[in-house]
Amino acid sequence: RGVVLSRSPSSRRQPCRIRATGRLSIEDGEFEYWPSFLQPADASRLCRTLIEKVTWHVPRVFVYGRWLDSPRQAAWYGDHGVVYRYSGTENLPLPWLNELDQLRSRLMTFCPHRFNGALLNHYRSGADSMGWHSDDEAELGSDPIIASVSLGGERRFLLRHRRRKDLPVQEIVLEHGSLLIMGAGTQRAWRHSVPKTARHVAPRLNLTFRVIQKC
Repeated sequence: RGVVLSRSPSSRRQPCRIRATGRLSIEDGEFEYWPSFLQPADASRLCRTLIEKVTWHVPRVFVYGRWLDSPRQAAWYGDHGVVYRYSGTENLPLPWLNELDQLRSRLMTFCPHRFNGALLNHYRSGADSMGWHSDDEAELGSDPIIASVSLGGERRFLLRHRRRKDLPVQEIVLEHGSLLIMGAGTQRAWRHSVPKTARHVAPRLNLTFRVIQKC
């Protein structure tokens, strides 16, 4: 699998943009990026369908000692009893939509993990965003594997190492129909974000399939 990086100085202010397919050359973690996981027509059809059919809401999250509205819409789908807790919220699973369940089945032939839940985020415009965080909640286990499918407008996905300040911020432009797999070690070592942008971008869906450890 070819890997080509566009290098930039080792500075957090200038992200190192990754232009690669397959296994990515990033220290301390296993990342894979597949830009054509879904064909464009299939991805567009799925995006339109999910925007209309998903039960979207604006989550209230507890950060820095107060409750705030998230700058995006979200929904949690999963197997019966698969509860996901993060940022002071408890998310009970909605039953799988056929489209999501079919996508899950396709993912599991590509990535051998038994995903039992999916967190969906709807970025309505460039003003919607995701702040710096790691997906390291207890329910995800000690070393989570997350498969992230992007639909709609392209957005910058940034990675910042949790401890090593000598490493630059890494940047991946998540394309329509792409799949990003964050594998072993990624959540322990890296934080990620989707920053706001002033440019016009089409609405974007991010479908992150996870394995929740049932208590």
